[in-house]
Amino acid sequence: MYGVLKYICGVRFSYCVRRVSTVLAMDSTQEKYLEERCILVDENDKVLGSETKRTCHLNTNIEAGMLHRAFSVFLFNQKGELLLQKRSNAKITFPACWTNTCCSHPLYCQEELDETDNIGVRRAVRRKLKHELGIPPEQVPLEELNVLTKIHYKAPSDGQWGEHEVDYMVFLQKEVTLDLNDNEVAECRYVNQQQLREMVEQDKSDSITLTPWFRLITNSFLFKWWDSLKDLSPHKDNLVHKLV
Repeated sequence: MYGVLKYICGVRFSYCVRRVSTVLAMDSTQEKYLEERCILVDENDKVLGSETKRTCHLNTNIEAGMLHRAFSVFLFNQKGELLLQKRSNAKITFPACWTNTCCSHPLYCQEELDETDNIGVRRAVRRKLKHELGIPPEQVPLEELNVLTKIHYKAPSDGQWGEHEVDYMVFLQKEVTLDLNDNEVAECRYVNQQQLREMVEQDKSDSITLTPWFRLITNSFLFKWWDSLKDLSPHKDNLVHKLV
């Protein structure tokens, strides 16, 4: 049975079991979000139009080249610890996986399409921090959300769903209050650098599972960014780093 599931899902056995149970009974709230409209872009992050979240995340469309805009938030407390979340079992892609503070998409609407100083993405970040983690918007001023750079990555979640994104890296150091939306987030924890390195090793041994984008960002960039929390300006650019 292990071999069959591993072949079908192309992922670790423990993750595959969770994924099968999710597919068999898709959460009604998460299914509703599949009708949100994401921003389609090319590999240089030029806007091409829009499609539903459902359409953007189907592997058949991803393999045909469909690419959309996203963001990944890294929120640190005043001690320099990074807030991580474990995605809920209800999530359609990568349920029950550990990842960075918040990962989502700006929507195809005037407010979040505005590219002036990345204000559209920063507005979307504040919206999702409230939705997923219950962080009041006044605790995350738009001017304190630092967009560092972008990455382009692709990752299948299972045979049907996946991710293919130009992902904005957004940093914030702030003390915040949390009120988790359990349909989105199973749990949260703050970690220091050593604790995250231990989680990376656990991910390698299948003790836990990290999302693929968080694994890529951690292995490629995160620790040098983390060391520069007091002055992130040397790491800011308008490039799209290809990690595909």
